[in-house]
Amino acid sequence: MVDLYVYYKVRDEHAEHLAPLVCALQARVIQPGHARLLRRPESKEGLQTWMEVYPDVPASFAAELDKAVLGAGLEGLVEGPRHVEVFTEIPPCA
Repeated sequence: MVDLYVYYKVRDEHAEHLAPLVCALQARVIQPGHARLLRRPESKEGLQTWMEVYPDVPASFAAELDKAVLGAGLEGLVEGPRHVEVFTEIPPCA
C-alpha cells in the first residue's frame, strides 16, 4: 500500500466551482472520508495550490484515478498539469 499525493494550481476564480467536482471525484474513487482535499493558505499571482491526498491505497490506484479524472469535469479549471507523487512508509526505527 502507498500514499498518493496529487498537487496542482487553481485560479482563484475557479476554486468555488472546482471544489465540489474534486470532492465528487474523490467520492467515486475511494471510500468517503478517506481522501483529503487541501490547499495552501495563500494565493500567489491569482493561483492557489491544491493537493488531493489518498492514504493507504494500492499501487494501482494512480492509474484508476487518472481514468476517473478524465470524466470528472476538471478540464479548464486546473491550471497546468496535475503532479502525482507516491510515498511509502518507512518502517519504525528500533
